[in-house]
Amino acid sequence: MPKISAITPQKRNPQRVNVYLDGEFAFGLTRIVAAWLSVGQELSDGKIASLQANDNREMAFQKALHFLSYRPRSSMEVRRNLEKHEIPPALIEETIERLKRGGLVNDEAFAQAWVENRNEFRPRSRSALALELRRKGLDGEVIQAALDEKVDEEALALAAARKYTRRLEGLEWPEFRQKLGGFLARRGFSYSIIIPLLSRVWQECRAQDGG
Repeated sequence: MPKISAITPQKRNPQRVNVYLDGEFAFGLTRIVAAWLSVGQELSDGKIASLQANDNREMAFQKALHFLSYRPRSSMEVRRNLEKHEIPPALIEETIERLKRGGLVNDEAFAQAWVENRNEFRPRSRSALALELRRKGLDGEVIQAALDEKVDEEALALAAARKYTRRLEGLEWPEFRQKLGGFLARRGFSYSIIIPLLSRVWQECRAQDGG
């Protein structure tokens, strides 16, 4: 069996090493996979295949972790990202299950956090939120649970309207009504919610500026 003659860090990626067998370069490995190797160790064909398979698993996992480092992701987002890196389908599913076991991917928690963030910073309707979450690859039950727990459409529409009125200072009622109504409609709120709010917010604005 060939023997390991050298293990050297890769110049371009210090997290990987080059493994040399009998004086010749054989393959590269992540440091974590190569941690138990040593110069002089003999490697069978089966051991080499096992090392390379583990290296592929670790590389897929590290790519997923890097993708998750920017913000939380749904499992479908992770899957699509790994597909772009041409990771084999079976390895993608294995990686996602590993992330789920570690609590790094959780579609239920992701849906709730997404809705909470929208409610706080960019309020919108249930239908608009549901569309966004479907685009993230979440299934209907997960979406419904998050919306039922976190969404009060009338309160969200009112919050969105109050924030937007800062842009409408000085407008007369017809233009105020048109612009605010259009804004709320684009956020997905129904007219049954929008119409009563227009007069309410208009009166609030008039009270604040002294009528």
